[in-house]
Amino acid sequence: MAKTPYDIDLDRNPANFQPLTPLTFLERAAAVFPDRVAIIHGPLRRTYRDFYARARRLGSALARRGIRRGDTVSVVLANTPAMLECHYGVPMCGAVLNTINTRLDAAVNAFTLDHAEAKVLIIDREFSKVMKEALARCKVKPLVIDYDDPEFTGEGEKLGSIDYEDFLKEGDPAYAWTMPGDEWDAISLNYTSGTTGDPKGVVYHHRGAALLAQGNVITCSMAKHPVYLWTLPMFHCNGWCFPWSISVVAGTHVCLRWVRAPAMYDAIAGHKVTHLCGAPIVMATLLNAPANEKKPLPHVVEFFTAAAPPPEAVLAAMKEAGFNVTHLYGLTETYGPAVVNDWHAEWDGLDKTAQAQKKARQGVRYGALEALDVMDPETMTPVPRDGKTMGEVMFRGNVVMKGYLKNKAASDKAFAGGWFHSGDLGVMHPDGYIQLKDRSKDIIISGGENISSIEVEDALYKHPAVQAAAVVAKPDDKWGETPCAFVELKPGQEASADEIVQWCKKNLAGYKVPKHVVFTELPKTSTGKIQKFKLRDMAKGV
Repeated sequence: MAKTPYDIDLDRNPANFQPLTPLTFLERAAAVFPDRVAIIHGPLRRTYRDFYARARRLGSALARRGIRRGDTVSVVLANTPAMLECHYGVPMCGAVLNTINTRLDAAVNAFTLDHAEAKVLIIDREFSKVMKEALARCKVKPLVIDYDDPEFTGEGEKLGSIDYEDFLKEGDPAYAWTMPGDEWDAISLNYTSGTTGDPKGVVYHHRGAALLAQGNVITCSMAKHPVYLWTLPMFHCNGWCFPWSISVVAGTHVCLRWVRAPAMYDAIAGHKVTHLCGAPIVMATLLNAPANEKKPLPHVVEFFTAAAPPPEAVLAAMKEAGFNVTHLYGLTETYGPAVVNDWHAEWDGLDKTAQAQKKARQGVRYGALEALDVMDPETMTPVPRDGKTMGEVMFRGNVVMKGYLKNKAASDKAFAGGWFHSGDLGVMHPDGYIQLKDRSKDIIISGGENISSIEVEDALYKHPAVQAAAVVAKPDDKWGETPCAFVELKPGQEASADEIVQWCKKNLAGYKVPKHVVFTELPKTSTGKIQKFKLRDMAKGV
C-alpha cells in the first residue's frame, strides 16, 4: 500500500495507541466511583474500591504461583462475586479465563480441562462431586482452589489445597497488573455445547471483549449506574460480556445463585433492578410463578433474550407483567449477542399481532459488529431482501471469535470466504432486518418441501394450554421426514394430541402440521435452550 503524507512520521507510540481491553473499565469505575456498590450477593455489599482490590489480589496471587500469559485458569462457579472477580483478575496476569458450564458431566469437563491445559481450577463446593470425577479422569493436574459461597448451605466436598479467600491473601491489592501486550491476546475460552462430537474451544480476545462490552451498554440503552440482575449464567459466553459491561457505567451486579421466581421478584423489587437477560425459560419462570411469589415491579424492567424468537403470547404476557422484552441474537463465536431487534417508535402504533411479528425478528447488527448478512454459502452472494429467500446468516467484524483452539480445520471452515458462517438459516427483510428460520440441521424437508420448525413452534405456542414446544424431524418412509411436536403443557392445563393437531391445521399449511404430538417435559441446557438433538433421538422411537 502506497504511503501518503498522513503515514509519514506519524507512527504509533504508547502515547497515542493502547490495546483495547475491558480490564480498564473496572480500573476507571474504582477510581471515579470507589464507594459505589458494585456487587450485591445476599447480605454482601461490595464497593468498586473493594471489587478492584480483590481482582488485583487474584491476579497477583496467580502470578506469584507462576501463572503467565497464555496459561488457562478454569473455573466452575455459580453467579457469585468470585466469578466476577475472575473476569478481571485472571486476565490481569495475562492468563485466559475458561468458565466451565456447571451442569455438564464429568467426561465433558475432563475433556475441557485437558484440551484447555488448565493450570488452575477454582471450584464452587456445590459442584465438587462432578468435578472430583472429572479430575480423576483428566490428564492435567491443575492447582485446585475451593470456593465456599456463604449463600450455598448444601453439602459439597472440598477438593483443593487452598480456599479461595486464603488464596486471595497471597496477592497484593495494589498489584501493578499490565495491559495485554497485544489486544489480539486471548482473554477467555468458551466451549460450545458439543452436541455432535467433542466441544470446540472458542477463543475471545481483549479487543472483541472490550468492544462487545461497550456495545452492550449502547444496545441496551444503559444509563449510568444500572442495576443488573444475574439470571444469565456467567459461564455462558462470559455472561454475554456483561461482567465487563457493567463496569463501563459503574452499575451494580446483583448476583443470583439460583434462578427461582421468588428470588428474582425479591431482587427486582428490593434492589430496583433495571436490566436482566435470559432464555425463554426465565420468562416462563417469571410469568408462571404463583401470585404469592410475585411482587410489583418498581418500574418497567428491560429484559433481553437471545434464544428462539419469543412467541407472540409470551411477549404480550411479559409486557403486561411490566417487562420490556428486546430480542437479541448471536452465538458463542460472536461473544454472545451481536444482533438486536432495534425497535422503531412507529411500530408502537401497530396492532398486537403486527408488533409481535416485528418483535420475533432477530434484527440488525450491533454497532460493534461491522457486517451482518444472509448469504448463499455456495456462491457467497447475498440473498434477495424479500423476506422469503433463505440463506445462511453470516457475520464479519471485531466481535467475531479469534478462532477454535487447536482446531485449524474447523476455524478455516467457519471463516471460509472471509465471513463467519453461523450455521443458522434465515431471510433478509426489505428493511435490512434478518429473521431466523432455522438451524441448517433443524429444517424439516418433507416430500421435498422445506418446513421451518420455528414457524410450527410459533403456532403451537399460541395454544392457550401450551407452555413450551419444540418441533423436530421424524424419519418417514413416504415423505422422507415429517414434523414431530414435543409439547410441555402449562400447570393445570390439559390438551389432547388431536386437539393440538386441529389447532395447527387452523394456523398452518397442511404439510406443515405435525404428524405426531408428544407431551413431555422438554430437555433443556443449563442456559434454558431446548436440546433438539435429544428430541430428534426421541422422535425416532415415536
